[in-house]
Amino acid sequence: MISSLFPQLATFAYGPQAIAVALVTPLVFLIGCLASRLRALRPTLLVLAPVPALAAAILAADSGPLVLDQTLFPAVFVLDPAGALLLGVSALLWIAAGVFAASVTPDEMRNGWFAACWLLTLIGNVGVFLSADVVSFYLVFALVSLPAYGLITLGRGGAPEKAGRLYLSVALLGEAFLIVAFAALALGAPDQSLLISDGVAALPTTRWRDAVVGLLIAGFATKIGTFPFHVWMPSTYRTAPIPASTILSGAAVNAGVIGLIRFLPFGVEVAGWGQALVVLGMFGAFYGVAIGLTQRDAKTVLAYSSVSQMGLVAATLGNGLAGANAAAAGAAALYAAHHGLAKGGLFLATGVVMSAARGRRAWTLPLIALLALSLAGLPPMGGAIAKLAIKAPLGGDLLGVLSTLSAVATTLLMLHFVARLRAEPLRGKPETTLRVIAPWLAVTLASVVVPTAYFLADAPASAASLLNYRLVWEALWPVAAGAALAAISRRWLDRAPNAPEGDIIVLLQRAISRFDFVGPYVDRQMRVLQQWPVAAAALLAIATVLAGTGLLPR
Repeated sequence: MISSLFPQLATFAYGPQAIAVALVTPLVFLIGCLASRLRALRPTLLVLAPVPALAAAILAADSGPLVLDQTLFPAVFVLDPAGALLLGVSALLWIAAGVFAASVTPDEMRNGWFAACWLLTLIGNVGVFLSADVVSFYLVFALVSLPAYGLITLGRGGAPEKAGRLYLSVALLGEAFLIVAFAALALGAPDQSLLISDGVAALPTTRWRDAVVGLLIAGFATKIGTFPFHVWMPSTYRTAPIPASTILSGAAVNAGVIGLIRFLPFGVEVAGWGQALVVLGMFGAFYGVAIGLTQRDAKTVLAYSSVSQMGLVAATLGNGLAGANAAAAGAAALYAAHHGLAKGGLFLATGVVMSAARGRRAWTLPLIALLALSLAGLPPMGGAIAKLAIKAPLGGDLLGVLSTLSAVATTLLMLHFVARLRAEPLRGKPETTLRVIAPWLAVTLASVVVPTAYFLADAPASAASLLNYRLVWEALWPVAAGAALAAISRRWLDRAPNAPEGDIIVLLQRAISRFDFVGPYVDRQMRVLQQWPVAAAALLAIATVLAGTGLLPR
């Protein structure tokens, strides 16, 4: 997309070379981190590792594929428009989170275990937007999920360890769904091709189409937090360090989005599963707001906001699948890209507020409020364009009405977040250096620039529509209505009962605890799930890499 605007620069980055550099750089840096003499340089390496991916996303979209013809299987990597958009957003968030972490928690970034988990997750996160064959995609998707456990827990025990176990259990469940779906997809492809495009093209004519589509939706739903697979988000986002929360909420979650875009057959009508995804998505959009409004912790509120926003992405893709509307994929990618930037920026903002002296919060909170309200579609923020993008795929009937009402609800939730953030106590020594504030400001600016640039490059003739007073009013009045509701309900929300963090999983655990004979059975099943052979093999491979590089905890 952007490469078409700068053809002279793009010629230097076109082709598989840019893709190769984006993939190899984090791996080379991972190997470099094993040298004890480079320990002091680890923070710098972690910040620089995503830079080639950002460059590739800007300059090398729609270029030629990178093919690694190996003995086991041919690995193919490509950079299509949706992948380039989400890759660029994710790389920017990795850079910003790295700069923030290097400023606030430099000791953690010098730790070999943290560096290994960081770079392994980054390798997976970069690879998932580039992989064009099912085997490579599965491997990098596992890397997005499994090493992130180390970023969440950091060996701290207690609540982080409990949140990490829940996160890992849901991640392994998703891996189990996907390995079965991918195997069936490859079996149905002509000549058992491993290319994703070949498998998806052949899927509509296979007898197991509905089963595979259902497994794909379930597998990727665990990553994006679609109800009821959202249960890992609240505790994970709250207990993880700010840099890890930024990555998980803004970058890693989009691995599930690109999975749905790449693997679902949008060219044909799959009404049943499409409608199911719409229902689950729209339910999650309002459920996330309802539970989020009862939370007291600012980071937990953001987690439930992700449940809500990813619900809209799921509903958009579901309606596209039900109506054979391929344009829904691009619209969902743009919406997910804006959400990633806004949500990552809000987690960074949370870190800024928690580490800033109270007198310095006065000028930061209004900017944070603008970024938060962009998720509701406040013009002229990037969220208004993201909302406009999904308007057509959702349609103008009931889904259109629900989308508008979700903007009202999101405004209410985001203003609740700002109120909770304002009440957050100062944690640790105040840090107000430029390196702490700059990542948040850069991501905030990108949340406006990226959706606008993408929209204008994709549809230059529609530039005037951004200033159309009717469209501006359609985007503005739900925010105004939500703000009015927030003002009216402020005191009530402060006194409302606090729903348990994790909601349905907590209720399920309480219900199970009432039946002594059920508890041990569930525990045994959870142990079986966590020992699932393929996932265990992936964990063993990661442990082998870490052991071989000398980066295991010490």
